[in-house]
Formats: sequence, C-alpha cells, structure tokens
Amino acid sequence: MRPNMLALACTLFFISAPGFGQVTPTVSAAVTPTTELARITLPEAQARAALANPALRAKQAQLSAAEGFNTDARSLLFNNPQISVDKTRRTVPQAGMSPERRNEWNGGLSQAFETGGQGGFRRETAASALDALRYEIVDTQRQIRSDISARFYRVLALQQRVDLETQALKLFDDAALAVQKRRKAGEDTKLDANVAMVEAERARNQLAQAQEQLHEERNELASRLQLVGPSLPQAQGELSPQALGFVLNDLLNSLDAQPRLLALTAREKSANARYRLERASVYPDVTVGLNVGREGSSGARERLTTISVSVPLPLFKRNATGIGQASSEATQAQIEREAAQRDVRANVIALWSRLSSQEQRVRRLQDVVLPALTENLSLSVKSRQAGQIGLLELIVVNRQALDARRDLIEALSEYHSTRAALELEAGWPKE
Repeated sequence: MRPNMLALACTLFFISAPGFGQVTPTVSAAVTPTTELARITLPEAQARAALANPALRAKQAQLSAAEGFNTDARSLLFNNPQISVDKTRRTVPQAGMSPERRNEWNGGLSQAFETGGQGGFRRETAASALDALRYEIVDTQRQIRSDISARFYRVLALQQRVDLETQALKLFDDAALAVQKRRKAGEDTKLDANVAMVEAERARNQLAQAQEQLHEERNELASRLQLVGPSLPQAQGELSPQALGFVLNDLLNSLDAQPRLLALTAREKSANARYRLERASVYPDVTVGLNVGREGSSGARERLTTISVSVPLPLFKRNATGIGQASSEATQAQIEREAAQRDVRANVIALWSRLSSQEQRVRRLQDVVLPALTENLSLSVKSRQAGQIGLLELIVVNRQALDARRDLIEALSEYHSTRAALELEAGWPKE
C-alpha cells in the first residue's frame, strides 16, 4: 500500500477504536464565543430545577390554603358563638306626673350546633385534601427529576456525538486533502478524489446537524434550570448504563406507594367525605341561646333569664345543588383513580419491556457489533496493503464503524430516557 493511503486507513481506524465516543465532552463549535457553558452534574441539575420550577412552586403555594382549611375543620365547633347586647331607654307616661325614664338592657349568647355529623365529614374532607396535595407535590418533584434526567443524558449524548463528528470531520478532511494531492500527482483517480470529497462534506453536515441538536437541547435544559443570561449547561457524567438495582416484580410491588396513585386515592377519599358532608347539610342546625336582662321600673326591677331554641324547617331548600356537584366529583375521582391504577401497571410492564430491549441493544452494539467492526477495520488495512480492496471499500468499512458509534450513543440516550420514565411511572425508589 502507498504511504499516504496507509496513513488514511490507519487514521480512519482510530475513529472506531473501542474508547472512541466516550471521551470527555468539549466545547463544540455550535457554541458562540459569547455563550458561557456552566458545567453541571445530574444531581446539581435536578436540585436546581426543583428550586426553579414554577409548577412545583405553585403546588407548594397551595399548601397554606389546604392547611388553613384543615385547621378550621378541626376546630371544636364549626360555627362561632354569637353574642348580643341590647340597651333600651323607655319613657313611661304617668298620670299627673312627669314621665318616668327607664333604662333596660338585655344580653344573650347563642350557639348553632350541627346535627348531622357534619364536623367529622368536614375534618375527613380537609385532611384527605391536604394529604392529596402533599402527594401531588412529591409527584411533581419526581416528574421534575425524571424530565431533567432524560434531558441531561440527551445533552450528554449529543456532546459525545459532536465530539465524534468533529474528529470524524477532521479525519475525512485530511483524507480528502491527501487524495487530492495524490490525484494531482497522478497517483489517484478523479473518482477517488470525488468520493473522499463527498465523505468530507457528509461528515461536515453530520457535525452541523449534531451541533444544532445539542444547542437546542441545551437551551431546553437551561430553560428548566432557569439559567440567566447567555449561560448554557454542559453536562458532566457517564453515559454508560448502570446497574438497575430492581427487577420488574419490585416495581409492580411498589405501585401502591406511587405518589400519583396515593394522591388520587386521597382525592377520592376527600370527594366521598365531601359528598357525605353535603348530604348531612340537609339536617338543620339547632341554635340554642341564653339571654339575661333587666326590665321594669326602678321600684320594681325584674331580672329575666330566657333560653331559646330555634330550628330552621328544611322544606324548600334541600341542598340539591351541593349534593349533586359533590356526587359528580366523587364519581369522577373514582374513575380517575381506577383508570390510573390500571394504566400505571400496564405502562410499567411496557416500559420495562422497552428498557430490557434497549439494554440488549446497547450490549449487542458494545459486545458484538463494535468489536466486529474494529476487526473489519484491521482486516481492511491489511487488504488495502495487499491491493485487494480500493478506497471505496475502505470508506464503506469506516462509515459502518462511524454509524455504529452513532447508533450506540443514540441507544444509550434512549436507554436513560426510558429508565427515567419507568422509575417515574413505578414511583421508584420509594420515599
């Protein structure tokens, strides 16, 4: 093999060396000089997103209202006592005498008592609603972590993809330049020069596409991390899959502790308690009052003590609106819980199957495809030296190696995205 062509083959061989594509991410050309890269790890990104996420902050802001409702519901009596004070100045005419002026007063205390057990239903409604909100906050936190995890690994994968395409472009450019020089010297054909030039341009397009995708994903991640100014996140971490630490049965057995299901169960419990509360509201409240007063002339002052009991007659207003609305909400809550329980189990099984398939695909690429392509590259160098293959066959072998590296990076990105979705759906790990 001629020296320049041997250099081309050996250089292209390094593209598919076993460690290629797992190098430390570097700043890509897609980032403009005015753009700053903020190095960040996955735990740091998840913690920052939890602090900045508006949906989570809105959920947490609702805690004050739910806790206030729960505090009111737990009070000894739902209705406050009423106190009343009357003072009367009376002028009494007298025959042959000037009118007598009398100062009389009356004071009373009254309390309305619920007769249908509304207090217990109200406390159950408030407590369950507060529990549901707390579970929803936990579920929102999990959703944030899952979303950030998937986007983080996507950025990490695209960083490695850009590094791969950058090195591939340099190698193809060098090869095209070498072939062009050899063509001018009459050692290579125009076909060889055209093929090398096309491969260099294709590599340039691949790099531009990867840079565009990386810039877009970095912008999306920066938006969720609330990074200000021109800062964009640069992911730091390992893309290789790690041990799961669980099996399918572990996930299925943990579904009862899934925060979203717990929240829906608490919402249903609260809705049922509110329905019973609305039905109990049909029973009238009994108001008991105690009044004390002084009446009469100054010479014959009378002290009055009065006990009163009043009960409204539930003849016309029967709270049909409140009962009907509460019944609809209770039924809807039950439907949502049952649907979620059914769907979550099916989704966990489907995601587990997908994750298992993706893990097998990653293993095949790492353990079978890449070693075979590495061997093919070595054989292609020897065949080229022996004059058994030409430049076109050599480029085909190297392109297969590059495509395999791209497939591996994409498979690893999909693996991490599916794993994040599976752990979110199953509520794993338990909290």
